Amino acid sequence: MRLPAHESTTAQLGAAYPFAASTPLPTSRVLIGQDLAGGPFAHDPFELYAAGTVTNPNVTVLGQIGRGKSALVKTYLLRQAAFGRQVAVLDPKGEYGSLARALGSSPLTMAPGGAVRVNPLEGPSAPPGMTVARHRLVLLGTLAAACLRRSLSPREHAALELALGAATRAHLERGSGPPTLPDVVRSLLRPLAESARIVGTTKAGLELDGRDVGLELRRLVEGDLAGMFDGPTTPGIDPGSGVLVVDLSAVYHSEALGALMVCAAAWLQAMTARSEAHTILVIDEAWALLTELAVARYLRSSWKLARSCGLANVAVCHRASDLGASGPAGSEQSRLAEGLLADSETVVCYAQPASELPALADLLGCSREELEVLPHLRRGVALWMVGRRRYLVEHLLGPDERAIVDTDARLAGRSQA
Repeated sequence: MRLPAHESTTAQLGAAYPFAASTPLPTSRVLIGQDLAGGPFAHDPFELYAAGTVTNPNVTVLGQIGRGKSALVKTYLLRQAAFGRQVAVLDPKGEYGSLARALGSSPLTMAPGGAVRVNPLEGPSAPPGMTVARHRLVLLGTLAAACLRRSLSPREHAALELALGAATRAHLERGSGPPTLPDVVRSLLRPLAESARIVGTTKAGLELDGRDVGLELRRLVEGDLAGMFDGPTTPGIDPGSGVLVVDLSAVYHSEALGALMVCAAAWLQAMTARSEAHTILVIDEAWALLTELAVARYLRSSWKLARSCGLANVAVCHRASDLGASGPAGSEQSRLAEGLLADSETVVCYAQPASELPALADLLGCSREELEVLPHLRRGVALWMVGRRRYLVEHLLGPDERAIVDTDARLAGRSQA
């Protein structure tokens, strides 16, 4: 008995054999390594967005320690820089110094009482559709809510808005550049009578309304976290160098890490906006920005604005459950974390333990075949989910790249380059 010939489209074959019938991506850069189904594999978020392959340029990278996640991110940035992309890194663990030096720069090492300060309220422009004043107010509201660990009341929000306005006008009158966090704190704790009249209250009443916000923000400028974001940006920092790495390892274990990362991220975005070049902004240990609701909202808005800002955000986490566990099931916080993945059209997933498979199925919509493969991927091999396409890719290192990606140097007793 002869069966009739069966005809099938490549799309149907791709669904049946997801790693054996993948279509090459429409980009010739940046080379990542070897597609295990055959041929080289390249990925560039901006070219793929222009080609319509993805709907946004954002990327999320998931991987356990020791699987090659950090090596991928560092070489990806190094190779993107070769094509004229700007590179910016929010580095909470101090692991990107060798990359900065390889690109002819030095990491900006920030610590309480340190020598480097950056002004998170600095910036030549605001995201499309938002004024500079509004953008600064959103940032300040995020910082205050993160420090207070709750949402601001209407009175607190009004007090913060009036304090920012007063600080901005004072700087304009002096011709001394953008306002700073200390200026806003002083305006909160000692408001002007004219500011109080704007909202129909007394100076004492406005002072009371903004006191809790002022005292919490004061910690960033005069308390135990002073010396990082409490003044104008340190002279000599060159945003036009093409690479900016902000090292926050000195405060990695601080309970205020999320707020501090927001300050650094806001400054990085402002600095990279000065260039017309596309920017790759890496936020390592992104889970730290999702543990506070206000900070998660800020991060999600940054993800959504990526296309209009010529920016590709790259979030780096260990596990999918890092995102799912950012808040109670069904809470706004967990929905924001899930939205972060939805707004990352490229997801790179290294080997995950079997305990992570339910989260991967829920958050990423992984197929049964993909879930079967993921726990068994060897070091350096990852599942790349680019739009609707799936690839198994082995990341390949060049000889000169090994010293840059070596995060095991101290453990192995070697000196880092």
